[in-house]
Amino acid sequence: MDKQTEFVLRTIEERDIRFVRLWFTDVLGTLKSVAVAPAELEGAFAEGLGFDGSAIEGFARVYESDMLAKPDPSTFAILPWRAESPGVARMFCDILMPDGSPSYADPRYVLKRALSRAAEMGFTFYTHPEVEFYLLKEPPGQGPPEPIDHYGYFDNSPQSVGYDFRRQAITMLEAMGISVEFSHHEGGPGQQEIDLRYADALTTADNLMTFRTVIKEVAIEQGVYATFMPKPFRDSPGSGMHTHVSLFEGDRNAFYEPGAPFQLSRIAGSFIAGVLRHAPEMTAVTNQWVNSYKRLAGGAEAPAMICWGHNNRSALVRVPMYKPAKGNSTRVEFRSLDSACNPYLAFAVILSAGLKGIEEGYELPPGAEDDVWSLTPAERRALGMHPLPGSLNQAIQAMEGSELVAETLGEHVFDFFLRNKQAEWEEYRRQVNAWELERYLPTL
Repeated sequence: MDKQTEFVLRTIEERDIRFVRLWFTDVLGTLKSVAVAPAELEGAFAEGLGFDGSAIEGFARVYESDMLAKPDPSTFAILPWRAESPGVARMFCDILMPDGSPSYADPRYVLKRALSRAAEMGFTFYTHPEVEFYLLKEPPGQGPPEPIDHYGYFDNSPQSVGYDFRRQAITMLEAMGISVEFSHHEGGPGQQEIDLRYADALTTADNLMTFRTVIKEVAIEQGVYATFMPKPFRDSPGSGMHTHVSLFEGDRNAFYEPGAPFQLSRIAGSFIAGVLRHAPEMTAVTNQWVNSYKRLAGGAEAPAMICWGHNNRSALVRVPMYKPAKGNSTRVEFRSLDSACNPYLAFAVILSAGLKGIEEGYELPPGAEDDVWSLTPAERRALGMHPLPGSLNQAIQAMEGSELVAETLGEHVFDFFLRNKQAEWEEYRRQVNAWELERYLPTL
């Protein structure tokens, strides 16, 4: 038994933990949970806990349903919102087949495969997400959504629900070992942002799944409702998850080159070029919902065109202002991600696209220094800018022919994901919405 496993079992006994929730996600990024008694944990660490994989979205067909959830002791944390005794803890799991081999349907394994490929090239992949979400007065189904306030970007609102909410949420996150860099009120009414400190991509993805659970739990406790829906209000900003990424070779930032333009190394330039070239085919993964494209079409700081720029918040990839004395802080920011994506799959395709650029020596195209939204379509074409997919249907079509995304996700996840998204698009296409009724019913 390794030291981490021993630590978990000892802590459970010392802290009177009676329930341990084993967490994992389905292909769409929905968190799943099964609670086990502490007495079952030693066997779960050794052999995994059996469950019916056919009941989980995208995991298995009925005739191949047996699967194992094997807890990762390094992810052990006590749930602070269940502080009363007896306590409750959680661990993330790796999903295995009955013979102990990794399940190709496990999103966590998809990311692990991509990280292994980066490691073979000598790189560690770090990510730092800025997570936006809305707080609403009532849960869905109780009338039109209403934000908890009407404050704006960085507003210091006295006795505000949002201020108290962020304070309690951050306290809970830090109690679970998740470091927060800063938080503030975002641009939309009731919209919040909490930024997590950078970590390796697998840790960040686990932290994001925990983050969404913590936010929902704190909202329930405070009598409000939290949503990560990309675009809940037509005339307010959408909720994105701008994510800063970098590659390290040991302790050295592979994106940093002193004296180069913007301090960016050739590796960084090729990584950005890879992300730009493969952006259309991975957009269905980074923006996986019909509603995601309402955000991308909304202007403001949501990118719709494939370009990069230095400190340009309208570009798909932004190079933040560098700090000459801090080479290790050199990074690039991928801005189309929304906070409702499956982070395991999203980080995997971003990394794979960047590594492809490095392997193939892609050349970085000229950067965009203008506000992309202020340019006319003709000006964008003249600058060689191409649009991101404008709908889930366009994104599906781009993904269908992608060797890079197919290899990254694996055949099982790739096929299931496409089938599920096609079904979502077909269902959406048949809807008659309020806009159509209001516009056409009186005149047609």
